[in-house]
Amino acid sequence: MTTTTTDGQPATAPATTTSFAARAIDVVKTHGRGEAAVRALDGASVAIPTGRFTAVMGPSGSGKSTLVHALAGLDGIDSGRVLVGDTDLTELSERERTLLRRERLGFVFQAFNLVPSLTAAENIALPLTLAGKRPDPAWLAELVEVLGLGPRLGHRPSQLSGGQQQRVAVGRALVARPELVFADEPTGNLDSRAGAALLSFLRDATRTFGQTTVMVTHDPVAAAYADRVVFLADGRIVDELADPTAETVLARLARLDTPRIDEPVGA
Repeated sequence: MTTTTTDGQPATAPATTTSFAARAIDVVKTHGRGEAAVRALDGASVAIPTGRFTAVMGPSGSGKSTLVHALAGLDGIDSGRVLVGDTDLTELSERERTLLRRERLGFVFQAFNLVPSLTAAENIALPLTLAGKRPDPAWLAELVEVLGLGPRLGHRPSQLSGGQQQRVAVGRALVARPELVFADEPTGNLDSRAGAALLSFLRDATRTFGQTTVMVTHDPVAAAYADRVVFLADGRIVDELADPTAETVLARLARLDTPRIDEPVGA
């Protein structure tokens, strides 16, 4: 039943407030110059809800990695706005963006990017070490236990399996309790078992710790671990899907047009 006011007009529903960890607003990003220039993002807009696991998908060249790099402040943009919380990245200097990434964001990439000379424990603590801080002992112990890395903390990356290295990378991303974690194809170098374990942890971190995670993936099975999937084509958000399954993700992808190539290979 529709509620009406005294003059018979439909009543306006009370406003609801949704907290966003990050937002892109009409973002344009061009790669290259002159005749070789390609618009990777063409007025892309998306909002990332706090405490949710969002997957970003699209055909190769659709702009998904470019969008996530813009949201993370890793790449500049040509126009539009990018916000982390209420902080407008387009108003920050490069040094200020670097500090923001260090203090408020975490990153998990397909390449583990671990420091070969450091132990697993030292790699996990690295973001705080660079900031002149020490890990919270209770939080570090919880991370190590959840990630199953206790027996391997004294080992260097060369002594760890691929799955163990990726779990160290996840621990490093979460140790500083960042507002937002970005994961770019985080299971690309893992076998199916290790990949499933990593995705389960990212999902559980969202549900247990309230962590906000944004993951770029081309894999419908990986996307099914997320709370929500947003789809890009030709540099714009063209669809989204809540509570995805591998089957519903595949069906949505099948409806997208074939994009042009506007990103580096593998984006």
